[in-house]
Amino acid sequence: MSVGNQNTVQLSRRRFLQVLAGTAGALVVGIRVAGAADVPVPPALLGDTLYGLGAYVRIDADGNVIIGARDPDTGTGTATSLPRIIADELDADWTRVSVVPLGLGVDDDNGKPHWTYGHQTSGLGDSIPAAWADLREAGALARWLLLQAAARHLGVPADRLRCEEGNVIAPDGRRFGYGSLAEAAATIAPPTSPVAVKTPDRYTLIGQPAGDVDARTIVTGQALYALDHYAGDALVAVLSHCPWPDGSVDSLDTTDTMAVKGVVKVVQLKPEAGIPLGQTVRAPAVAVVAENTWAALQGRAKLKLQWKAGSQSESSAWFEQQASDLVNDKNAVPAARVRNDGDVDTASKKAARRVEATYVQPWLAHATAEPMNCLVRLDKDSATLVVPTQAPQQAWKVVQRLAGLTPTQIQIRVPRVGGGYGRRLDHDYVAEAVMLAKEVEKPVKLMWTRDEDLGQDYYRSACVHKFSATLDGKRQIVTWNQRMASASALAQRGVADNRLWTSEVDAHQLPAGLVPNLRSDWYSLPSAMLRGPARGMPHLSNAFAVESFIDEIAHSLKEDPLVTRLRLIGEPRMIPLGDGRTLDTGRLINVLKLVAERIGWKNWLRTVNGFGIACWHIDGAYVAHAVETSLQGDRLNIERAVCAVDVGRVINPTGLEGQVAGATLDALSTALNLSISYKDSQVQQHNWKEYPLASMAQLPDTTEVIVVPGDRDPTGASFLGMPTAAPALANAVFRVSAVRVRRLPLMKELLRML
Repeated sequence: MSVGNQNTVQLSRRRFLQVLAGTAGALVVGIRVAGAADVPVPPALLGDTLYGLGAYVRIDADGNVIIGARDPDTGTGTATSLPRIIADELDADWTRVSVVPLGLGVDDDNGKPHWTYGHQTSGLGDSIPAAWADLREAGALARWLLLQAAARHLGVPADRLRCEEGNVIAPDGRRFGYGSLAEAAATIAPPTSPVAVKTPDRYTLIGQPAGDVDARTIVTGQALYALDHYAGDALVAVLSHCPWPDGSVDSLDTTDTMAVKGVVKVVQLKPEAGIPLGQTVRAPAVAVVAENTWAALQGRAKLKLQWKAGSQSESSAWFEQQASDLVNDKNAVPAARVRNDGDVDTASKKAARRVEATYVQPWLAHATAEPMNCLVRLDKDSATLVVPTQAPQQAWKVVQRLAGLTPTQIQIRVPRVGGGYGRRLDHDYVAEAVMLAKEVEKPVKLMWTRDEDLGQDYYRSACVHKFSATLDGKRQIVTWNQRMASASALAQRGVADNRLWTSEVDAHQLPAGLVPNLRSDWYSLPSAMLRGPARGMPHLSNAFAVESFIDEIAHSLKEDPLVTRLRLIGEPRMIPLGDGRTLDTGRLINVLKLVAERIGWKNWLRTVNGFGIACWHIDGAYVAHAVETSLQGDRLNIERAVCAVDVGRVINPTGLEGQVAGATLDALSTALNLSISYKDSQVQQHNWKEYPLASMAQLPDTTEVIVVPGDRDPTGASFLGMPTAAPALANAVFRVSAVRVRRLPLMKELLRML
């Protein structure tokens, strides 16, 4: 490999094959471009020379283009949508674009990390909003460099040239492919100020449907996840964690384990004192390190290991009782008064009607398809990891703290991730892998088994919601009082006590801004069960309770639930909610009416099936679901699910539809079946049989997504399709069965009450 100027990498086919041969079994094969992160080269781009035009774009002499996807793709489609933003500004020919996942981009800023690509986090619903400005600028910069190169070659002003599908076109119609200009463009100094980006009328890729760039490799089984990566000399490690986070080893006999052929060492791991949750070992653990997976598993099975319980012990039944007592105790002082509009106490005394209800939701696990794993090679002056993470910068911090390396001595690769749901925002498994690599002084591939993955999670807390609403003689809701009790997902994570509520409830959630007198209180519960970020938090649990309760209000009024919602929302207008947020009621009304029309809501009273509906908004995005159900004996059938989403400008409609449909099915599966229970602080679910994801037979026969076109800046959508699916389902179940399900999982409660 030879490096010319800092934006050029020359690599002949023969030399590339030599690199491949010489690095067999290595963690990463890539090309290091001075001043940029390593970019693995796809087979289609084995040209002799690649030219770098900015941080994200490489072009070869034949005109093929590599675009780096900066955010980990956990199934949210970022590997397609983010590069298309760049490609549109670049005016690239998408058929000649190859996308590669970018590893962590980090430079050394006087010993401190400087993040080359800025935002590199997925699963928070902010990948597209964070990318919208800077990735357009990145694509525009590459286009500007190519135009400057063409202008110098032709001796004409650059503003007389234009770009189209991988070509610069001269005033006389001559076309110059990007490949012929890339070498010269790479030598041009970038401008001192940002290049102007396109106006929307010139978009050619943004807003147009595109399939997932990884679709073919996924469906043919060729996609490589972190779990599929190996290093030739790496040892394999599996773990047995203590059931109690504050427990300890009572007795340990490794004689039989060490007798297993291939077992190398047994290592004890402990959480580091003073380190927040998610950044160190989750609980005391015993690791069996072996030459292969089979030996490691056999060695773990032969451990004679007894754990000593910690000081905290509880059950999920006890936790629920404590939560119920709190929300029902009028004298209990909330940990946070989340919102307090008007005067609930005074206004409720004048009400003509009062409606009350309590909703209970269980503990939940993340249950990612790909269990936690990490491949690490740790040397005296370098660390290289292949890890499925949603936040590589946070993973870097864990590695740096444990290994003590400089910023550029740590390389982190993030292949496509087999599901995140918030679990991979934590990096306890990374800490474990690094600790083991230090202990055995060899590369280590850490692999969690399914029982560990379910039994040693950072769970979403169970919660209890109690609502009380009053209405006046005109059927208007005049007071709304919500009391919620749960254990904060932010506890023990360095978050101030007065902000722990932010993982549990949103101050601006419906019906905030719509009811003149509204109070939202959160009651904090301590728990020995470790918690962490979860998909859809805090909207998932709150939307189920709020939208189910609005349905109950409609039933008490003996009217169409859609009519109740539309009256509550009122006329189209902009309502300031605080913190710079605004509720656009017109957009909320629109998604409601779209799903109502598509599901055939006008027939909701004239059909034997049950129809349910729900709506929500999250950070400027709007969503509604309508669900149709039927009941045959004790068998519930979800006939149809329709979801309408308004996210502003849509980057890739196909990707958005897939994301929303997937989130819908995830939410329905969660609502139907899933629950984590525990006794003596020990989780009772350890496999898919005990934590059953919904079967295809349980899920809708038809799932339809309506994408509302828009011209506002795009908002996130990674979990937008989740909050309203469950309440729409529960409301449909009530219509078809007359059973109001106020406790999840739904199927268990429905069968109990039928």
